[in-house]
Amino acid sequence: MASIQCSASSGSEGGDPQIDERKRKRMLSNRESARRSRMRKQKQLEDLTDEIARREQEARGGHQGQEEACVETEAANSILRAQTMELADRLRFLNSILEIAEEVGGLSVEIPEIPDPLLRPWQIPHPTQPIMATSNNIILR
Repeated sequence: MASIQCSASSGSEGGDPQIDERKRKRMLSNRESARRSRMRKQKQLEDLTDEIARREQEARGGHQGQEEACVETEAANSILRAQTMELADRLRFLNSILEIAEEVGGLSVEIPEIPDPLLRPWQIPHPTQPIMATSNNIILR
């Protein structure tokens, strides 16, 4: 049985030299094809890794821009709230002066109630002044 394995595994002992040459060329061709295939796979892996890194960088940049815009908007809102409170205080002061003038001088003045804009911001009485939005103020989420 050992002689069968030996004769089957050895192609050059009693075989045709042309067959051996074709087999050797085919083996070399297969090796070269396998090498090219490994190189293609390696290149694909590198390209995908680069793409992942690029997209992660873009995502970080996008989130950072949104966070900065949100912080800026919150700061602007805080300023507007403070200004609203200051204007409400001024209006209360002016209304108190009108009340005094009404009591002392007998002047009849209609004094409107001062709404608290922080309690009901959706009911602020400014219907004649539309809010204009610009594209650089819009935050997309």
